[in-house]
Amino acid sequence: MFTVKIRDHVMIAHSLPNKFFGPAQQLHGATYIVDVEFMSKDLDEHNVVIDIGAAGNLLKSILDPLKYRNLDEMHIFNGKLTTTEYLAYFIHQELAKALASTYTGKIKVTLGESHVAWASYEGKV
Repeated sequence: MFTVKIRDHVMIAHSLPNKFFGPAQQLHGATYIVDVEFMSKDLDEHNVVIDIGAAGNLLKSILDPLKYRNLDEMHIFNGKLTTTEYLAYFIHQELAKALASTYTGKIKVTLGESHVAWASYEGKV
């Protein structure tokens, strides 16, 4: 299995309005390190899994609308608990939609919430 990994980051604000989340029920900020791994059994005709520059630009285009925003105020997250796990899934789905016609491997999105906690979502495109 071949793997290419890119990294970016995003700063957001949100709340998790459920007793389960204790103090995180209140509005708070988070800075996520976003790692994306593109995995494929085969290389393409250029001997790459994916063009690293294009992948980085795509990830940036997905993260930019979220940067410095309160996710609670964004309609795309209405009714969603924007946990680290859910945001990893959301980013994966946005990448998969954008790459559906050009990429056939798997993608793993990992959000580093702190130096001791991460959450990931992995799936096929």
